[in-house]
Amino acid sequence: MVLIFGFLVYFITKEGEYKEIDFAVKTVKEAPIDLENGFGVFIASVMTHVRSSIGILLLQIITILLVCRLFGWFFRKLGQPTVVGEIMAGIILGPSVLGNISPEISTFLFPPESLGNISILSEFGLILFMYAIGMELDIGEVKKKLNETIVISHASIIIPFICGMTTAYFVYDQYANKETPFLSFALFIGIALSITAFPVLARIIQERGLTKTHLGIISLSSAANNDITAWCLLAVVISITQAGGILSSFFYILVSIAYILIMLFAVRPFLEMVGHIYHNKEVIDKTMVAMMFLLLIVSAYLTEIIGLHVLFGAFFAGVVMPKNIKFRKIMTEKVEDVALALFLPLFFVSTGLRTEIGLLNTPAMWGMCIIFILVAIAGKFGGAMISARITGESWHDSLYIGALLNTRGLMELVILNIGSEMKILPPSIFVMLVLMTLVTTFMTTPLVSFISFCYRLRERKRKNQSRAMSSNDTFKVLLSFGRAGNGQIMLDVAHQMFSQSPKNMELTALHLTVGSDVNPMRTDKFEEVSFGPILYGAKKLGLLIHTRYEISDNAGQDICNIVNREGFDFLLVGAALSMSDEPGDKAVTKYFRHFSSHERWFSPNSLLKDKTKIFINNSHCDVGIFINRNFVRASEVIAVIGCEKDLFILHYARILIKSTNGALHILMLHSPNANENEQMAKTILSFIESGSDTTWIDGNRLTGELLSNHNFMLIGYDTWNYVSENNKEALQRMPSTVILNKNLHNKS
Repeated sequence: MVLIFGFLVYFITKEGEYKEIDFAVKTVKEAPIDLENGFGVFIASVMTHVRSSIGILLLQIITILLVCRLFGWFFRKLGQPTVVGEIMAGIILGPSVLGNISPEISTFLFPPESLGNISILSEFGLILFMYAIGMELDIGEVKKKLNETIVISHASIIIPFICGMTTAYFVYDQYANKETPFLSFALFIGIALSITAFPVLARIIQERGLTKTHLGIISLSSAANNDITAWCLLAVVISITQAGGILSSFFYILVSIAYILIMLFAVRPFLEMVGHIYHNKEVIDKTMVAMMFLLLIVSAYLTEIIGLHVLFGAFFAGVVMPKNIKFRKIMTEKVEDVALALFLPLFFVSTGLRTEIGLLNTPAMWGMCIIFILVAIAGKFGGAMISARITGESWHDSLYIGALLNTRGLMELVILNIGSEMKILPPSIFVMLVLMTLVTTFMTTPLVSFISFCYRLRERKRKNQSRAMSSNDTFKVLLSFGRAGNGQIMLDVAHQMFSQSPKNMELTALHLTVGSDVNPMRTDKFEEVSFGPILYGAKKLGLLIHTRYEISDNAGQDICNIVNREGFDFLLVGAALSMSDEPGDKAVTKYFRHFSSHERWFSPNSLLKDKTKIFINNSHCDVGIFINRNFVRASEVIAVIGCEKDLFILHYARILIKSTNGALHILMLHSPNANENEQMAKTILSFIESGSDTTWIDGNRLTGELLSNHNFMLIGYDTWNYVSENNKEALQRMPSTVILNKNLHNKS
């Protein structure tokens, strides 16, 4: 069959080629083959495709994503929310910077006729984003905290709103478009100065470990309440603006109320029923997802045609989603990643392309910009701080709440773009308010850090007093793990090493999710999955452990900060990928080393280059780096002593074998210093004579055969470095190991 098929294809092709002969001969005579001309035709074809609508759009998206990710990464390293870097990236790519530095590149990348495509895509991205924001707001939780937050949330809207309208009164004559009614202009300035960026605020609270504290709950609840009120106000403002006055907006407001009532009392109960049936990924199929997206688009369309903005409909579609948190999480995961990673950078650049800082070309305009910034800070920060203090919060918490609610970020840009699209905000005011957004968002993290610094000394003094009272009988261990499965193994190690300590062990298990842009709705699930195995292990062992989950951009440094700030006596961390013997990790490590040193899969001296070195250098306590080699029980323990500094290992070895009823073997590697060898020998002999089940191994060499006869090794950090450089072959057969480092700051 294949042969017949091949013959027929060949026969038909040959017959068809005869029809080409006359045309081909004519073409060759008219245009002989020329390699240079052929290359020119190829280049012309490439440039035609580059300048096509889809070619330009794809090039724009590639450029925007790369620049936004770069600036987001840079500003995150500065301790700023990613959104600040992405807003800056939009301004950099706009006429303010790129348009001035290289007008040719700017015109090539963003020709005027192509901007409509970016605008439409960014609008669609905002619809998805506002839908996700609506789902992040838990109305039930807002109601629970309503009595505590109603004064703070509404004062932090009313005060900056009035300040904004007052400012609009003084600038209307000089800066507003003459065809814009004063009421519309003043209302938009007021709402622009009173908005809070709930998503940015949530991530800042996460990064600072405040999510489950009273301060974090009050701030998040106030921001959520604030957002709902602000968006309802915006709906009224848009209705009044569309109608041209308060009286003529009656029908707009009436229809808007009808839409809200239908969504709350007809759509929401139906969705609650759906949420009870479809509550996990197994049963949520494409039909259900399509139905939710259809509801989103219909809601957005209705608010657009009745005079509200399309984004209000998207936001409200998220608000009425089922209260079932699992359902919301699944839908958020499907929407948010695409919206945040792909579409929102387009929105930032779309905003940046409309932001011409050059429009502020006089001292008076820059003065007006500074006034807007000061009024925005005074109204929002001052209103939130004073109202928080009046409701009984401490000065520290009141200042914190004021600083957090002063965050504007992306939500402010959404408001400004709506005002710009409706021709209410002239370009110069638009630029001033974009700069105000940048300043108030950028200042949040430094301001919060400054407030914390001002109160830190007093808090540290209190903690030191508390620690002094408890340090006599408590040994505080911080166990930091990455993978959930590793946590349970490291718990077994900690239990065997410290459970028989003369002091009572106080164990805290720490897990960090790296990345400050983690959705707040997902952290509970991450926490549940991460701590599940270790809590199960603790229950089996009868141990009481504290769990701690945090979001971090720099895990190593944050772990050291926790250790030093909270006075832990021991830090136990797992060795990283390069030290693992799991098949998957070995394959990855081997792959990377294939392009570097061509070493074997296990390289002991990689610890020197590993991120775990930061714990050794920066922690003010003893540190143990655990290398897992199918650890079960430390019944045959070898302690390697290479210098006098390593003698502290004997203390931990004694506790370990007491816990496991195991046997301890000590190997002393001779030092070049004879006096040091003598001192080590005396200490080891004294330790052996004290009655523990301990033997001294003859010889002065660490061999693979010796290590393979043991199932656990304790070794000092300096000795490990020496052995890994000079005898790495022996370490290929090492058992599970804890590399110990004695820190001089630790007085325990």
